[in-house]
Amino acid sequence: MLPIGDEDQPGPLPIVNIAIIVINILVFAVIQLQSDAFTMGYSVIPAEITHGTDLVGPVAIALPDGTSTTITEAPGPSPIWLTLLTSTFMHGGWAHLGGNMLFLFIFGDNVERLYGWLRYLVFYLVCGLVASYAQVLSNPESVVPSLGASGAISGVLAAYLVNFPQNRVRVLIGWGYVTQVPAILMIGLWALIQFASGVGSIAVSDQTTGGVAYWAHIGGFIAGALIAFLLKPFFRGSGLSPRLGT
Repeated sequence: MLPIGDEDQPGPLPIVNIAIIVINILVFAVIQLQSDAFTMGYSVIPAEITHGTDLVGPVAIALPDGTSTTITEAPGPSPIWLTLLTSTFMHGGWAHLGGNMLFLFIFGDNVERLYGWLRYLVFYLVCGLVASYAQVLSNPESVVPSLGASGAISGVLAAYLVNFPQNRVRVLIGWGYVTQVPAILMIGLWALIQFASGVGSIAVSDQTTGGVAYWAHIGGFIAGALIAFLLKPFFRGSGLSPRLGT
């Protein structure tokens, strides 16, 4: 069930949401021109965060078949905890980037119009930081890098769910079938999959998983939901009404 549009709230141009999308695309383009060292240096590596040390050079990791391989860590920012933020603007491929930006484009504008551009910017960054740290806590000694905006976007989805649960979301199901479902169903189902996958990954080592940072999704979603519930009394009765849009 792929979202392709929703009911827009009337309001100003969501400049922060658009800017975040543009920055993610530009960073991805820059990464394509760089060596792998840039990705390794500015992604989140849990062991770097938990030990406060920037790992540089070859590091051995175990593989599922009992053998091992070596990955080469590269210098990152100083202090190294800044990777908790830099990693949220990086992506591993076109599909990774495209999927994340689609969700952000559809759901982020309504949240920004509700909160205002400054609150939305702070909200997005806080959700991203919490999401990155949640992934670190899921495997504190891992030396495998993690990157992507999906944790921060998970927080945006949570805020959308809290504030616009009955908004209609247009979704693509299967090959070419388009229908509309309430946001509580679309986002609720997505969240359920993330929580189930995250719990299922607890007994699985970092080296045996395929690269989906479920705990970043969970951490970002919980952070977004908590902040949204705390802010909701301040925006109750705002008078916003939906109109069919993106």
